[in-house]
Amino acid sequence: MDKNVALVTGASSGIGTAAVSSLADAGYAVMAAGRNAARTEALRSRSPDVRTWVGDIRSAEACRKLVSACIEQFGRLDLLVNNAAETPRKRKETREGIERQFATNVLGYFWMMETFTELLRNSADARIVNVASYWAGGLDLQDLEFENRPYHNDSAYRQSKQADRMLTVAFAHRLRSFGIQVTACHPGDVN
Repeated sequence: MDKNVALVTGASSGIGTAAVSSLADAGYAVMAAGRNAARTEALRSRSPDVRTWVGDIRSAEACRKLVSACIEQFGRLDLLVNNAAETPRKRKETREGIERQFATNVLGYFWMMETFTELLRNSADARIVNVASYWAGGLDLQDLEFENRPYHNDSAYRQSKQADRMLTVAFAHRLRSFGIQVTACHPGDVN
């Protein structure tokens, strides 16, 4: 493949959909990953260079499946955009017993960066962009999953985005020696 390859999580709506379109318009081949099958598959009509993967990055196993799909479709990766997020109104858990917002918004980013590092190392210009938020803050390291206090989705969201900022700093340091740039951004509000 002659084009640079980008993978965007949370591609089925909002910032993710806009990122897929912008990257395809900029000449990237794009793997659009999203939970909503109909909206994710509809992204194929935006460009012949958009491929899709329907699934949920709230488990390490799903992230490994996504790596396999990316290798099968493109054989490489140059840009990883971690955008997937979840903000359930009530506390819910994954099958593994992890609070869902923490699993998707924080562990999902961690697992994506961990599982895609090897593939990104093969790129001459590898980058990871983590979508954070200007609203980030209030991280309670003693209760990351709201097990010991009442769940409030705004607080859980703010906390998860602060954790994303911290992950970004940690991975930027960790992956620098491989030539992989890691940054966080807040692209603005989306209706």
